[in-house]
Amino acid sequence: MDRFLNQIICGDNVEIMRQMPDKCVDLTVTSPPYDNLRTYNGFSFDFEGVAKELYRITKDGGVVVWIVADATINGSETGTSFRQALYFKDIGFNLHDTMIYRKINKPPLNHQRYEQEFEYMFILSKNRPDVVNLIKEPCKFAGKINRGTVRNCGGDDLQRKHGEGKPYKDFKPLGNIWSYAVGGTCMDNKGRHPAIFPEQLANDHIISWSNPGDLIFDPFMGSGTTAKMALLNGRNYCGIDISEEYCEIARRRVEQAQAQLRIKIMRNRQTHGEEE
Repeated sequence: MDRFLNQIICGDNVEIMRQMPDKCVDLTVTSPPYDNLRTYNGFSFDFEGVAKELYRITKDGGVVVWIVADATINGSETGTSFRQALYFKDIGFNLHDTMIYRKINKPPLNHQRYEQEFEYMFILSKNRPDVVNLIKEPCKFAGKINRGTVRNCGGDDLQRKHGEGKPYKDFKPLGNIWSYAVGGTCMDNKGRHPAIFPEQLANDHIISWSNPGDLIFDPFMGSGTTAKMALLNGRNYCGIDISEEYCEIARRRVEQAQAQLRIKIMRNRQTHGEEE
């Protein structure tokens, strides 16, 4: 496994994944090309092969974050995303959650439907996830008493709310619709890679489904966002991409992240030295 650790490897992802040991990956965060919307330097991929290998190399309790959307062809969405999610279930993954990645600055398009501004983030787990570090936000009703009723699941009867009579907590987990601006700090790579997802998106999934020291994997590494954010969060990384051009972009971004870490460590040492 050492030859894969903290490496960005150029080649066919299925062939390279077949060389990886069973149950070696804690978390995968990836966004594959879908429905031929972009050429990705002319390359295509074997979805079923990737899915099967992901299941094999994912640890029991590990998670795969699969970020995907659908093209619209001849007036109809393809439904590829749903078929992929169901295939993952067929081969053994649990569909732990269906999340939404909402693009808050999606440019306007000219067509006869509402603007498409989201992608699916399927959270696939191998058995129950071992690591769940839910990101939280302030609770609107913090300190107030929980009162009222809810409709009983599966029937029309009303029942008391969970925690009825107790004060609401100060913080609650985020909902499963996450909003991000498209581009952001990765705008310098636009034109060299056709589909960069936000660094904060990768960051939020990495801290949610893994712990420091875990191995974070991306079989469609592209511009290296997953590797960069894994490194900045104290995780190990492994990435694969069939395009050498994209691998070079990813390696440069990882090098920039390593430089950021060195500066951070140096500043921390200076701060602690002054305090002493």
